[in-house]
Amino acid sequence: MPMKSSDAAERAAPFRRLYRRMVRSPFGRGWRRGIGIELGQQSLSFAALGFLTLVPLLIIVSSADQESGRGFAQWLGEGLGISEASRDEVEELFIRPGKALKTTTAFGIATLVVFGLTFGAAVQSGYEKVWELPPARWWARWRHLVWLSVLTVYVFASGTRLLREHALGALGASLGAIVFLWWSQHMLLGGRVRWRALLPGAVATVIGLLGLRVFSLLVFSPLIASSTLTYGPFGTVLVIQSWLVGVGVVVFGGALTGRVLHEELTSRTARARKQRE
Repeated sequence: MPMKSSDAAERAAPFRRLYRRMVRSPFGRGWRRGIGIELGQQSLSFAALGFLTLVPLLIIVSSADQESGRGFAQWLGEGLGISEASRDEVEELFIRPGKALKTTTAFGIATLVVFGLTFGAAVQSGYEKVWELPPARWWARWRHLVWLSVLTVYVFASGTRLLREHALGALGASLGAIVFLWWSQHMLLGGRVRWRALLPGAVATVIGLLGLRVFSLLVFSPLIASSTLTYGPFGTVLVIQSWLVGVGVVVFGGALTGRVLHEELTSRTARARKQRE
């Protein structure tokens, strides 16, 4: 019996060493932190608030682009990266660009702005949990309004035909997204984290969004067609909501990945300096 126990322990030793390496690795640290910040719950909140508060506001903003006649449905279809047939199903859910402004009142816009601020608060809360920071003071909520305003301008500018025709294509759009996400983290965190530490998170988020676009083309595009036949327009809504959950995972997961990468690079740089000394 002792011999069998020692043999089993020897066979299990390599697996224990591998497990310890994985736990101590950047991937392991990121995995534990993702569980700690409840990444799934944060992404669900992001999707729910984004669909209920941010989407109506962006529908109104997109209607201001009367020259190109592009509405929010077209923007969403391009963001999803789905096929033309699936885009037609998405466009059936939303009001036409020319009608949105005519049927909107000043009170409705003000209400959407107020509700949209809760979305900014949710994104800020997610970033604070990623960096393990305490909640910001109540008087710092003006940052939500500034961030929401810049977000709407950014989405409108990135969706206009004039900008897309004169920009550098996908490269220009990617660089613009990196700058916006970099600034977003700095603004919502109130400057409590250095710019240098936030840059890897912005880059990781954009890479994740590009990957999500490919995934949408392969999975969500045929899923929209099948869900529409089975559940009607409600099926398309479910797919869009699932896509927003994916965006939430990428936004917060990208920020978390950026923190882990920054800590790893900082640690390696410090070790290299000590070796040179």
